Amino acid sequence: MTRLALGVEYDGSGYCGWQRQHHADSIQTRLERAVAAIARHPVEVVAAGRTDAGVHACAQVVHFDTPVSRPGRAWVRGVNSHLPPDIGVRWVAWPGDDFDARRSGRSRSYRYLLLDSPLRPVLLRDRVSWTWKPLDVGRMQAAAGHLIGEHDFSSFRAAACQAHHPVRHIQSLRIARHDGVIAFDITANAFLHHMVRNIVGTLMAVGAGEKPDDWVASVLAARDRRRAGVTAPPEGLYLQGVRYPERFGLPGPPPGPVFACTQAGG
Repeated sequence: MTRLALGVEYDGSGYCGWQRQHHADSIQTRLERAVAAIARHPVEVVAAGRTDAGVHACAQVVHFDTPVSRPGRAWVRGVNSHLPPDIGVRWVAWPGDDFDARRSGRSRSYRYLLLDSPLRPVLLRDRVSWTWKPLDVGRMQAAAGHLIGEHDFSSFRAAACQAHHPVRHIQSLRIARHDGVIAFDITANAFLHHMVRNIVGTLMAVGAGEKPDDWVASVLAARDRRRAGVTAPPEGLYLQGVRYPERFGLPGPPPGPVFACTQAGG
């Protein structure tokens, strides 16, 4: 058996999320069927992380085992020929049998795109989140500083989270405006369920002037989900990349989603 890794990009708008479900269409199910068609045997893929319904990925990483030998082009182009237009394999690698897409990752990065405009997005409605409230990026960046480092993130953890403990280490959290869209870029060793969306929802309250900058510090210290802001919608969230030790020889994460048509509204 040989272990292969794939880099996968997808638009999560039409799926129940990454994880295989009996009652709904999932990205995992679609990918496993496509890989099995080329491998010619049933395949189970393991992902770097599970994304929720409506969440996208620029560089999801998965691994699977197979006794079949195929050239790289056959895996990439062959699997893509069995996938719908909203899911695509971008690369294949042979990282070795000790590679695990989930456990071997050293950090994960997400990008959340938010349009603050009186007009709701139309062409980008499934690609960015939206609020009619004008947001102050400087205030949100100042508030975000309270979240950097290793903390107990219970206040930003979904009730259904299955993680063994709530401690995570946020390495960076940068907020910037690009052509009218606000991008939240966050990197951590790992994330809790809904952690990014809960952080964004909390920072939005600060950006809108509804809460002071230091409110985020008190929310973090409370370790109580009820103290934080709303859970931001899934449409603006992208798994931007996963970093692994260099010895596995995997391609680095792409730069992330960029849109030219950011002022679309209706």
